[in-house]
Amino acid sequence: MAYIRNKTEERTGYQIGGMPPESVDNQCDFVLVYRLDESFIERIKRFKELGYVIHFMTGISWGAYKDYLYGEYDGINHWDEAQTDRYGNHILHSVDVPYMVPTVSFADYITEKLKKVVDEGVEAIHVEEPEFWDRAGYSPAFQREYALYYREPWTPPHESTDARYKCAKLKAYLFTRTIDRLASSLKEYAKVKYNKDLRFYVPTHSLLNYTQWKIVSPEGKLADIPAVDGCIAQVWTGTSREKNWFDGEYKERTFETAYLEYGVMQELVKGTGRHMWFLHDPIEDNPIFDWNDYRRNYLCTVAASLMHPKVNTFEICPWPNRVFEEKYPKNAPNAEPIPDEYATLLNNMFNTLGTFEGGKSPELRVGILMADTQLCQREYPDSEFSEAKEEEVGTVLRDSDELINDIKTKLFKSGEKERELMLKFMSGNGFPAFYSLALPLLKYGIPVRPVLLDNARRYNGYLDDYDVLIMSYEYMKPDYPDANNSIAGWVRRGGTLIYVGNGFDPYHNIRSWWEGSYKNPAEHLFEALEIETEAKGIYNCGKGIAAVWKENPSVFSFSKENADSFREFFIETVNKAGYKPEFRNYLITEREPYYTVAAVLDESISNEPLVLEGKFADMFTPDFAITDKKIISSGENCLLFDLEKAKDEKLCIIGTSARISEITEKENRIIISAYGASKMKANIRIKLPFEPSRATVGGVDCGLVYDKNSSTALISYESTAKPIDIIIE
Repeated sequence: MAYIRNKTEERTGYQIGGMPPESVDNQCDFVLVYRLDESFIERIKRFKELGYVIHFMTGISWGAYKDYLYGEYDGINHWDEAQTDRYGNHILHSVDVPYMVPTVSFADYITEKLKKVVDEGVEAIHVEEPEFWDRAGYSPAFQREYALYYREPWTPPHESTDARYKCAKLKAYLFTRTIDRLASSLKEYAKVKYNKDLRFYVPTHSLLNYTQWKIVSPEGKLADIPAVDGCIAQVWTGTSREKNWFDGEYKERTFETAYLEYGVMQELVKGTGRHMWFLHDPIEDNPIFDWNDYRRNYLCTVAASLMHPKVNTFEICPWPNRVFEEKYPKNAPNAEPIPDEYATLLNNMFNTLGTFEGGKSPELRVGILMADTQLCQREYPDSEFSEAKEEEVGTVLRDSDELINDIKTKLFKSGEKERELMLKFMSGNGFPAFYSLALPLLKYGIPVRPVLLDNARRYNGYLDDYDVLIMSYEYMKPDYPDANNSIAGWVRRGGTLIYVGNGFDPYHNIRSWWEGSYKNPAEHLFEALEIETEAKGIYNCGKGIAAVWKENPSVFSFSKENADSFREFFIETVNKAGYKPEFRNYLITEREPYYTVAAVLDESISNEPLVLEGKFADMFTPDFAITDKKIISSGENCLLFDLEKAKDEKLCIIGTSARISEITEKENRIIISAYGASKMKANIRIKLPFEPSRATVGGVDCGLVYDKNSSTALISYESTAKPIDIIIE
């Protein structure tokens, strides 16, 4: 039974920076003890006593490292290693907590600090968020690293596309070097001193989110570090509600963004044997929203993550104490603690997430290519603008109401393509060049998934999981020409490629492997495909199809009519390849062993609801409500337990708010051993081989409601963060 498992499977866990209050003692599999301070040894001891598998987590780009900054560690002041913008401002996470340039000295400092954690016998260490801001790159430490790496004097990033690109590549390298050095040293230390196989993970935001937020991070390069055992995909409401462009509207699209974020994170470990946990957050870092907002967006991210069946392990909550112990909206007169129903629902999900297995692939497997290099070209240097004012640089290119109105007036409505305005549009947080290709299909029910271009050259056959690939070099560049060779080979073997781009992007002119031979890397791709450099249209290439549209992909976000034109080109191309996809306004996925996940998309081909008929338990309700018809309206999503799939199970847990360790049958009684967090009404829905007459907890009657149609009973009681036995007679 999936709910009863050994914690060493490490399917579910959470991170916490303090002692465990009973309200968060939900008995998930593992705990990420967070923060290097004086209390971490005592906190590790306490969580071990409560029965959790212990991991440890700290920041790799920022943290409470004042002893290093102010010279207490080695007698040297290290503030010159703080990330710094072009105006000399330190980029801070909080007071006395700057984002760091990851020097060798800093890596060695973190290593020594973490050896104390290894001494406490933890199973794994996580260093989170290797983040180097795009607007940084001016500190003395970074200038030194630049001179050492490139063997030439540092050039300010704002001076040219080449300088900005090279600085970004160096930023990613520095974190790759630091993580490699840190992980290898700690693993060796654990093996030599304790003969222990320490595991090492990197929790990180998605490549898509870092691109939108203009942060450089290794991302795909983590696969090249042998000592890294996997990642946590830090995707949650706070990242997924970042606005994007579709049909000329700039707004939040949490489900769709989360779907794409989780999708690209899945690719970081695909085919490597490394591990990935998907993260969800029942609230988010921004405390200004109410519980209805948090709940709606949380369920969007959960549903989106479950659409990717190759991952079935989860970080169920970062900072659960702030969810279950604090009030929202923060500091508002109407601030309230978590509603009882939401607390129950969350604990339901924490347990349900530990039961998922694999799932089916879609009939038409469509991918959209991304690459680490998209992080290197998110803003444009002063030289690309005729009237760049010093005080505007670094701010004018971010999304603002003024810029958005300017874009709508001059670009969207008139159809003009004024060069500088288009550059500002492309470099905005909305990342339109990517979303303009992804959302027109995703919103119309095509389950397009991000694919890492970097992996096409890393792993033989990596692209073979896809029937159709969509790509553009207007928002990314290939590091090496063999990436194009891999794509061309995949096409000739029967793949269908859709390339969109017109060479508009100024980063085509950087010093590169294509410089002097081709105007841009797309020309090399066309040569590998054996089609003309100026090709446009649809071509046969070996057993496959290559389609080329010479246009800046960003324009497909200007209006529904523009998005329609891209969809028409997509259908024309895939039809020629023999595929007959149909547009629809929903996504639906089957997850083993018993689940159906569905989402109905707004801004789609219609507003019709999706109606699912059968016999289901609704897992997005606190009591796992039984229904024979689920109606999902536009903008909604659902997770259903399909009772028909479990029809042969005589005794089966459908859903539970508490961790269940054992179920035993004695004569005409069933005994459930459970442990749930306190301050919560716990619900357990169980399929039984008989109609129950009574249920007790500690000899006292508890809630019991029996549904004959599904042969399930709902048991309800107040949870107290202690082991209990529930007896059903």
